[in-house]
Amino acid sequence: MLPFRQAKKLPFYFYGSIKFSSLKGSVKISAPIKRGMIGFGQQYEMNTRSKGIAELYLRGRMEFNGFAQFGKDNFIYIKEEAKCVFGNMASIGTSGKLICTNSIVLGNYARFGSECQIIDTNFHKLIDVETKEAFRLSSPIEIGNYNFVSTRVTVLSKTKTPDYCTIASNSLCNKDYIELGNNILIGGVPAKLLKTDITRDWEGEKDRMDKHLIV
Repeated sequence: MLPFRQAKKLPFYFYGSIKFSSLKGSVKISAPIKRGMIGFGQQYEMNTRSKGIAELYLRGRMEFNGFAQFGKDNFIYIKEEAKCVFGNMASIGTSGKLICTNSIVLGNYARFGSECQIIDTNFHKLIDVETKEAFRLSSPIEIGNYNFVSTRVTVLSKTKTPDYCTIASNSLCNKDYIELGNNILIGGVPAKLLKTDITRDWEGEKDRMDKHLIV
């Protein structure tokens, strides 16, 4: 799935069991190739055991702009003609679910905790019962750089977040939050602004994080 000059350096590591439901899509790495730079089932969280249910369905396009980590038991689904982009050090924690039928872009250091869902489609056609107008089935998702997403967050179509955005656990994101500015905390169902002038200590953690996460 990669040019031989890239593939021979083994940029992908698969840890434990994973089902490849389809590999008819394409993969692109837009960064210097390193061994094991993209890990599926990578053990970087507190839990140490896996259910062995990880699954990858790839018929669209998967792009990586650097290192990336996928925790244990992820389900990744990228439909035909859809595109999913992972920024450098983007991650999806254990039991995460990503369903891309249109476009999903995760910025650099866009890091999702365990049991998060990123879904850009309604799955089924919805209509206005009075006008019979059909609602859009799917819309792009854009997650900014240095986003810290806690556990069990659901991100739906139309979601856009600014850089340095923190999302509280068990939140539902479904709109454009860019106008709220950087360094914000959002949360709730649906998510709303909770606090300004707040961010994860990325600079304080960056060296330790990179050392721990990069194989």
